[in-house]
Amino acid sequence: MRFLVLTAASAASVSAFPFVANLPGVDSSALGNARRSSIEKRASCPFNPNHPGAAPYNSKYPYTGAKGGLPGTGVGGIKVPADGDTAHAFEAPGPNDIRGPCPGLNTAANHHFLSHDGITTFAELVDAQQNLYNVATLGVALDGDVVTGKLSLGCDATSRTSITGSLLGNELGLDGHNKFESDTSLSRNDYFLASGDDYTFNSTLFKMMQNTCQGNFNRDNLAKYRYQRYQQSKADNTNFYFGPKALLLYGAASFLYELFPSFGNAGTPDLATMGSFFGAETDGSGGYKFNNKEQIPPNWYNRKTPYKIPDVATEIVAQYLEHPVLFGGNVGKDNFDALNYGSIKNGNLAATQQNVLCLLYQFATDNVPSSLSGVLELPLQVVTWAAGKLNPVFKNSGCPLKVT
Repeated sequence: MRFLVLTAASAASVSAFPFVANLPGVDSSALGNARRSSIEKRASCPFNPNHPGAAPYNSKYPYTGAKGGLPGTGVGGIKVPADGDTAHAFEAPGPNDIRGPCPGLNTAANHHFLSHDGITTFAELVDAQQNLYNVATLGVALDGDVVTGKLSLGCDATSRTSITGSLLGNELGLDGHNKFESDTSLSRNDYFLASGDDYTFNSTLFKMMQNTCQGNFNRDNLAKYRYQRYQQSKADNTNFYFGPKALLLYGAASFLYELFPSFGNAGTPDLATMGSFFGAETDGSGGYKFNNKEQIPPNWYNRKTPYKIPDVATEIVAQYLEHPVLFGGNVGKDNFDALNYGSIKNGNLAATQQNVLCLLYQFATDNVPSSLSGVLELPLQVVTWAAGKLNPVFKNSGCPLKVT
């Protein structure tokens, strides 16, 4: 679950931009299994002929005032949904609505801050992250189509997200392995341990997280759980991969205590709050089950001040330093290869806020290892589009920016 940090730095992949697979310098051999699996899952992707779009904002219920993909006021502490705002009331997804691996985005769609059918746009994402959660405008989502700006919250919906349909290949949506959801997720399976199902809620993992956190999903407890999940995946998954973009998993974990509680970081990250956003409820026998009701808790207020990219970087560093791990991946059983990329040397991250901040920018605008065996070279069209969206956001970051 990476939630909205995807809009800052979720790097493109062969799956997201399939036409790059045959470009010089692209080694897509390691993605063969994922591409075959996407073909298998495509036929079962729900299709809803009714595409409502996100519920509109108005002067009576402006929230932070974000509209059309532009920045809002950043002034939070607002009740969401506001009293009387029936347009953003909870509505459970139907059988033809797409939902994916991210509870935060699923919740946004269930409350019509994103289109309820699960096909959203760049502008909807930027508006929702501000109006619902008071996350500063983080940038771009590169798991969809750079021409249409459309994105599936879950499965392959190429016919609805691409202007050319599947002519140039398939756009997998957020279910795509190692481009949004990755190994060691808080509540989703590793791709290769579940026949490609890296998007369904795993009640065993949710219970494991609760057992570790003991009802307090704060930084220290989630850092510990992230470490446990790393060790578990590394031991069980012979295809385990923990690449540079795995930093986003720490950012996503921070949302549980920075965004999900009422009043955000000023609130309490308790079990009731997590159960609401994750759609988890007790099963009567000491475990948990998914109730298909990922929703905003009752009487809930968003974060008072914006959660900005430097804040995310700070939390990534803080969690990582509590339990440092190596970046890289397994090559078979008990055979781990360390990775070198940017400020990651021999698998070790030089964990400073500045290094992480610049890595977040690089993930969307530079070539990033997508597996141990290949580096994806992004097409100029993608780099130009991403840099155009991100450069204004990172202009004061001190990171070298791409010239567009």
